[in-house]
Amino acid sequence: MADLKGSALVILAEGAEEMEAVITTDVLRRGKVKTVVGGLAGGDAVTCSRYVVVIKPDMNLSNHTRMSGPYDAVILPGGLGGSNNLAKLKRSILQEQEQSGRIIGAICAAPTALHTHGIAKEKIVTSHPSVKDKLDQGYLIIPSCIVRDGNLVTSRGPGTAFEFGIELVHAVRGDDGEAEKLAGPMLIK
Repeated sequence: MADLKGSALVILAEGAEEMEAVITTDVLRRGKVKTVVGGLAGGDAVTCSRYVVVIKPDMNLSNHTRMSGPYDAVILPGGLGGSNNLAKLKRSILQEQEQSGRIIGAICAAPTALHTHGIAKEKIVTSHPSVKDKLDQGYLIIPSCIVRDGNLVTSRGPGTAFEFGIELVHAVRGDDGEAEKLAGPMLIK
C-alpha cells in the first residue's frame, strides 16, 4: 500500500468486541497506517464477545520480545471479556508506550485495562457507561463519543468505532489530510 505513514498494533484478546476490533483495524488500514493485529494469548484464532466472528491475528504477541515494535499507536478494543484479559498483561507494553510518549487508544471497556496498569492517570477519558464507576478514581470522565487528551484516545463503544478509528488515523499521521478523506467514502456523517 502506497503512502503508508506510521504504525499501529491492535491487541486482540479473547472476548474482544468484534466491531471495535474490526472497524478500528479497517479504518486504520484505510487511513494508510501500517496496522498489525496481535493475539494477546498467541497466534490462534480469537473468539470475540458476540460469537459473530473469530479473528486470526497477524502475529502472536506471546513470543515476540519487542512485538516487532515500537509502534506509533497501541490500541485496545473493548468488550468486557477482552478488557478483563487485557488487564492481565504481564509485561505492559502500555507502560512502555506511555513512557515514550506514543499513542494509546482504548474503546468501550478497555480503559479499565489502562486503570489496572496505572496508565494515563489524571487524564480526561471516556468509556462505555457500564464501566464508568471503575474509572472514577484517577481519571476525569466525560460522556463524549471520542476523547483525545494528548497521546491518549478513548471512545465509548461499538457505535463510535468509526470515529475512534478516524481519530487514531489523525493522531498517528498528524495533519496530513488522510483522516479527513475517510468519512466521505465510508458514508459516515
